[in-house]
Amino acid sequence: MLATILTVLSLLLSYGLLLLGNGLFATLLGVRTQIEGFSAASVGFIVTAYFTGLLVGAFQAPRVVARVGHIRAFAAFASIMSVTALLPVLIIYPALWAMTRMASGFCMAGMILVTESWLNERATNANRGQVLSLYMITNYFAAGCGQLLLPISDPSRFHLFSLASIIFSLSLVPVLLTRATAPIPRPLERVRFNELWRTSPLGFMGALCAGLVNSVFHGLGAVFAHGIGLTITQTSTFMATAIFGGLALQWPIGRLSDRVDRRWILVGVAAVTALACVGVVVAAGRYTPALYVLAALYGGLSFTVYSLSAAHTNDFSDPARRVQTASALLVAYGLGATMGPLIASIAMGGIGPRGLFMYSAAVNLFLALFGIYRMRRRASKAREERSEMINLPGGQFTSGKLYASMRDQMDRDLAQMTGAVRPKDWE
Repeated sequence: MLATILTVLSLLLSYGLLLLGNGLFATLLGVRTQIEGFSAASVGFIVTAYFTGLLVGAFQAPRVVARVGHIRAFAAFASIMSVTALLPVLIIYPALWAMTRMASGFCMAGMILVTESWLNERATNANRGQVLSLYMITNYFAAGCGQLLLPISDPSRFHLFSLASIIFSLSLVPVLLTRATAPIPRPLERVRFNELWRTSPLGFMGALCAGLVNSVFHGLGAVFAHGIGLTITQTSTFMATAIFGGLALQWPIGRLSDRVDRRWILVGVAAVTALACVGVVVAAGRYTPALYVLAALYGGLSFTVYSLSAAHTNDFSDPARRVQTASALLVAYGLGATMGPLIASIAMGGIGPRGLFMYSAAVNLFLALFGIYRMRRRASKAREERSEMINLPGGQFTSGKLYASMRDQMDRDLAQMTGAVRPKDWE
């Protein structure tokens, strides 16, 4: 295990720096939109542009990686990210900000593709869970720490934008200096949405709702905090608390869902998340400690919805089609992530900052009710027939999971075979 970690240590360091910079920049941009007086609709459009870039990157970034290789692609994407962190402070115009965010979303999808495919290439069946757990810790810890960098300087000035750009540039260094051999990505076949719906309507709806909610928090959470009167330090703490909450509850909720009917866990998580959203609305501007506790509860639960939905879908999917199922789930998440900020910004424009969590409460309540409806329509799988839940980052859309899912399926197939296996047998 130690030898495997050493081969991917530089990659994890680069990825951690990338998430650190992105965590800072996303929140910084939300605060700066309020300082510049952008309308709620403009802010929603900017956030939507980022997730649109992620969605496009999920389809197109693998072509870039296949053409030039993992290391060169990572370097190119990180360089563009560094530029996009500086442009908003040079030209203050909503349409330009939206374009730069779309470009950064595309690049983020590409860099996550490089990271996750590389990790799965180096991991074995014996240590894959440990490697992915280390990846998850890096993901949430770096993103949470990025929020804590916000109070370092005044968001109305250029210093924090420069800091984000510097961090993006530094993320290049470890991966460029590594001597490890990069993997070769393989093409994937996509599944149709109607096939995913037939496999698991609840899994499809859960992935869509996760995109509708999680993208809104990451893109507009700082706008909410600024709108209810939190200081810069309080805003960064509020955002970090929710993300660290997501890190804390991933494992226990995943273990619980492997032991009991996963649908009950999904329904319960959605229902309690809705209650936490209502609590945030009530506590906003009144009692700050309670606001932080509720933010941790919200993040801890909300960021598990996608993982639960994916695990539930895999319980009913054909093992030979799980790669295609994973692809469709990610696209469903991406579609929700592109629509969510626009809808939430409309709610915030009409109701005020609290409209963000009122919107999130409505989405989660709908998911809970839909889950109860589906439980009356189909029986659950027996425990021994269910797949083990794999915790996935719930706050971002990662195209690299497509390649990771493919490698997992290949490893399972190879482990079950006793004879020689030709490449065409498992591609």
